[in-house]
Amino acid sequence: MASLKEVKSKIVSVKKTKQITKAMSMVATSRLRGAQTSMEAFRPYAGKFAEVLGSIADKAGDQASPLLTPREEVKKVHIVLLTSDRGLCGGFNFNLIEEAETLMKEKSAQGVEVSFTNFGKKGRDWCRNRGLKISKEYLNVVGGKFDFSVASKSGQELIDGFISGNFDEIYVIYANFQGMANQPPVIKQLLPIPAIEKSDVEKDENTTFMAEHIIEPSPDELLNEMLPKNIFIQIYNSLLETSTSEHAARMKAMDNATKACNDMIGNLTLAYNKARQTAITMELMDIVGGAEALKG
Repeated sequence: MASLKEVKSKIVSVKKTKQITKAMSMVATSRLRGAQTSMEAFRPYAGKFAEVLGSIADKAGDQASPLLTPREEVKKVHIVLLTSDRGLCGGFNFNLIEEAETLMKEKSAQGVEVSFTNFGKKGRDWCRNRGLKISKEYLNVVGGKFDFSVASKSGQELIDGFISGNFDEIYVIYANFQGMANQPPVIKQLLPIPAIEKSDVEKDENTTFMAEHIIEPSPDELLNEMLPKNIFIQIYNSLLETSTSEHAARMKAMDNATKACNDMIGNLTLAYNKARQTAITMELMDIVGGAEALKG
């Protein structure tokens, strides 16, 4: 059995750990509010932009933009992997990296060369440890403060790489914020841009009226301007979703760690009381034994 001093030392150590995890949970909660507000404010814009883009694409030709044209043969696939820069957020980074590894193995089995653009140190470190090709890395973006320029800069580099033939397909892997306890990883194809559905609403007598957009200049010219912006918007939206998901995952992980500390403190306190009671009993027995010896 551990001595009283050892048990007391462990209790003090766990209490200090509890203070740290509780503080980290409070910081994550504070950052989560700001990130979630930005994400929810951007979602309607992204949805409306996709709606207008789909309307314009209906009126444009099939070969309106090279960003819509699939390659006849896919030899080079590029993956944009979004992870956090710091740990202590449960299985958040593991799930994203696992999704990237699954996609990489699937493409590699087809004889395709795979390269990466990394947002976050965790994904970057995983690529380095595996000896994978990294084309670009962006650190201290996810989970921090960033603006649309980050998405436009990285998106333009991806578009240039696709048009020049460096990449035949481009995918983004990010965490989709669905709630405090659910942030599943998502794989989305960025380039070539998948076929845009005309409408997700069934066309029956109950269908609401869909406004027809007046297009100037021509649909083809306007589409060439809007398609690159669509890439920027998707990247920016992915960054917002992943950033919000990271804070939620860290808050949950730190809450669980704080609860585990409370349980550990309770068990150690019980062990301390038992050890103290045992020590007191032994001292009393020694005193009684000594008194009986003196009487004898």
